[in-house]
Amino acid sequence: METGDVGPGLCCASFNQDSTSLAVGTKTGYRLFSVTSVDKLDCIHESIETPDVYIVERLFSSSLVVVVSQSVPRRMNVYHFKKGTEICNYSYSNNILAVRLNRQRLVVCLEESIYIHNIKDMKLLKTLLNTPSNPSGLCALSINHSNSFLAYPGSDTIGEIIVYDANNLSTVTMIPAHDSPLAAVTFSASGTKLASASERGTVIRVFSIPEGLRLFEFRRGMKRYVNISSLSFSPDAQFLCASSNTETVHIFKLEQHSPSGEEEAPSWSAYVGKMFTAASSYLPAQVSGMMSQDRAFATVRLQMAGQKNACALAIIQKLPRLLVASSDGQLFIYNIDPQDGGECTLVQKHRLFGSDKDWEETEKSQLTEPAQACQSYAATVAIPTSGPVTATLTGYSEDGGAKKGEVIPEHEFAAGPVCLDDETEFPPINWCRDGSGRGKGRRP
Repeated sequence: METGDVGPGLCCASFNQDSTSLAVGTKTGYRLFSVTSVDKLDCIHESIETPDVYIVERLFSSSLVVVVSQSVPRRMNVYHFKKGTEICNYSYSNNILAVRLNRQRLVVCLEESIYIHNIKDMKLLKTLLNTPSNPSGLCALSINHSNSFLAYPGSDTIGEIIVYDANNLSTVTMIPAHDSPLAAVTFSASGTKLASASERGTVIRVFSIPEGLRLFEFRRGMKRYVNISSLSFSPDAQFLCASSNTETVHIFKLEQHSPSGEEEAPSWSAYVGKMFTAASSYLPAQVSGMMSQDRAFATVRLQMAGQKNACALAIIQKLPRLLVASSDGQLFIYNIDPQDGGECTLVQKHRLFGSDKDWEETEKSQLTEPAQACQSYAATVAIPTSGPVTATLTGYSEDGGAKKGEVIPEHEFAAGPVCLDDETEFPPINWCRDGSGRGKGRRP
């Protein structure tokens, strides 16, 4: 699950917390897709009310979606998209760079501050002020709401990671992850592992949470530095994928090596591995460190390079898949061999926007790999929407952020009661206002 600028057609693309849905922002609005079938991609919602959407995040498979537009980059709008109702909106002191969600918390990242909201009522719980300069809005929130760990850069010169408990509102640990500044971070689904990459992009490390101990180290390559824009664990945290500005997506396997005394089946790779292990004791620490780092278990060679892509590992129709939302507005779905790895197989591609005529002209000018046919499955039902209705209300902060000169966010509530579809659709947002339909503004 990653968000990023991915090209002239798409303003942004992000997978939801369990990679069952894809949200894309465009020049004319945003779209939500169901990603539960290989051969069919269903657009479950489309909005043209807000242009130039550069952040759009959906909470799991619920009706809650967060939208930020380039026309008002300091304002976050929270919608119940199935009812076409705006739940609330908040305005901040600077441009919003990232938004992260789980079932307990909503986190808004600015360049030098982070806001933590209670997602059940959108109340502002904590403001982290004077954080290290973070112009890309790099941060990650664990989707396991029982811990709600938040990770963000602890320095703008080296790769330090601050792990913060967004439930108890306290710092957990600081991890000295890399020598260069951070470029990407992500949590596993359980929140017990954290993966990171630096701006050099050659090494990816995985740490235990909350201890901050290094568990794995993977080498993406040695020939060149790259910009890693997307890291994503598989649902079981057995695999980790990394996408960069090159044409290759790497998939690493998180497995502990067998003890040296255990008999292994003889193979050329095992023989070479033993040679490297034996030789590493005679080499400088930096060289032996590179030799001990694991390489990619599987790879995908994309049809384009030099642009950001949003990637995710998911189980679709009971098989492991790699999803790549590309900069030119396509979703590629690859099969992964969980036993042998190797080159992944492209099984389907879908376009995310544009007319058939536009795509026919584009495909004629490009050499593309033909998609293989897949078995048909039932489609997700699209749900119509209507426009939002709002009423104004000023906001407040409980942690005294205004005492340090910070502008307190202002927010706007929808008129009338707003809640998600039913009691099983979490969270049931049923308190954003008083019974009259107009909330009471408070300031510290």
